[in-house]
Amino acid sequence: MTPDPMRRTVLLFALLVLAGGCRQSDPEPAAPQNTETSIPFRIDGELTFLRDGQPITSIAIEVADTDSSRARGLMDRSVIPPATGMLFVFPREEMQGFWMQSTPSALDIMFFDADSTLINVEANAVPYQTTPTYDSDAPAQFVVETPAGFARRYGLTPGVTIDWRLDSAAADSALVGS
Repeated sequence: MTPDPMRRTVLLFALLVLAGGCRQSDPEPAAPQNTETSIPFRIDGELTFLRDGQPITSIAIEVADTDSSRARGLMDRSVIPPATGMLFVFPREEMQGFWMQSTPSALDIMFFDADSTLINVEANAVPYQTTPTYDSDAPAQFVVETPAGFARRYGLTPGVTIDWRLDSAAADSALVGS
């Protein structure tokens, strides 16, 4: 007995359809990532580090004073311009902890109490890490992040104080690193 030609054609067609359905599709090509783009640094004012009331150095600051801006911090900033930093302002003095998730640049993290006095420095925080967290040694109300090495370069140790002024005109228009 020979199989019916029509039956053979239907069977062959069904096998081809099944075989084609089992073939793994080519993966979508990955979208090219532009590593040259960085979130621009917004200048909200100037912060001065002081020892015994005498200026040590000053930096341009971007202020993070809302829950969302504090949570975002310097994440995804591939470039942190020299002589800049971020000032985190918390509503009250309490223990603070920071991590480096999605933060591509090493940072110095400095914790200040409600009187703006430096409590401790976490130097050279490692990029892209979720552990360890970098914590204040005592309750802090202000935190300043700068490029790694900044605290050492200027001898910023516990007891140093900060003073800052906000410049609303600068906050509206000035962008660094854009």
